[in-house]
Amino acid sequence: MKFLISPAAIAIISIGASSCAAFAPAVSNAVRPKLSDAAKSPVRNISPLFMSDDKEGWAAPKSAMIGGAGVNNAGEPPFEIRGFSLGNLVIGAGVAITILSFAEYLSNSGGDGLNVSGLGFVYGIPITLAGAALKYAEIDPVPCITAPGAEAVFDAKATEIIQKIKQDVTRHRYGDEAHLDTTVKKLGLVVPGKAYPQLMELREDVTDDGELAFTMVWQSLETPYKMWADEKRRKRYETFFGPGVGAEVVKIDAEQRLVGIRLTTGGPLSEEYLASKESKEEAAAATA
Repeated sequence: MKFLISPAAIAIISIGASSCAAFAPAVSNAVRPKLSDAAKSPVRNISPLFMSDDKEGWAAPKSAMIGGAGVNNAGEPPFEIRGFSLGNLVIGAGVAITILSFAEYLSNSGGDGLNVSGLGFVYGIPITLAGAALKYAEIDPVPCITAPGAEAVFDAKATEIIQKIKQDVTRHRYGDEAHLDTTVKKLGLVVPGKAYPQLMELREDVTDDGELAFTMVWQSLETPYKMWADEKRRKRYETFFGPGVGAEVVKIDAEQRLVGIRLTTGGPLSEEYLASKESKEEAAAATA
């Protein structure tokens, strides 16, 4: 049996073949570069316990909701409210509006139409719920323990960063994991999957040579003390919270897992001071 193929059919077949070839991946003659040994090696997960490579120093934490009791979610608050909880204020306002509206409704139960009591029910309950949400995300301000004479030294010698830290943590914050949560994370002091170290208090004191000693005391239930006291981290503290400060790690209470970062004005600590401190700690450990 013979099949007759017309010239038109041959032309259609040739056009279709060229169209299919257009969608087929062409074989490239380009020479592919060889992968280096570093590229062939599997990707290694970098542990969050290492310090951040970011060379920037301390910056005010950015709250996820409201920063410093100011309506702001981009860092510095446009205004500050100190001395009371914004969550308690909003809850109190919502409860007061709801109760007053309910009382008016009972006293004017025969009235027709939408009155003030109806508006109170509409707005009072949502305001109360908003206040409860604020209260749930609220972090209380930390206390500041000031030694006699330290307040005047703080006003005279505190660096800008130390002043901002004190201003930031001595007010209510909303939406953060903890006070200075971004700080401990950048310094590699947060164990993956564990709770953040909680800032418990600030301490202000005066050194023997008249400098300001500013100590931030954390309760570190998950992060071991040796990570805080690592010498590379200690040097990083001086640059991170600097310039113009020395930094050392102080074990406050071993049972309660309290550890402090002590910042001293007057520049980085000398090698002689660090050596004498280390010898004193070794002597104390030997006698204990």
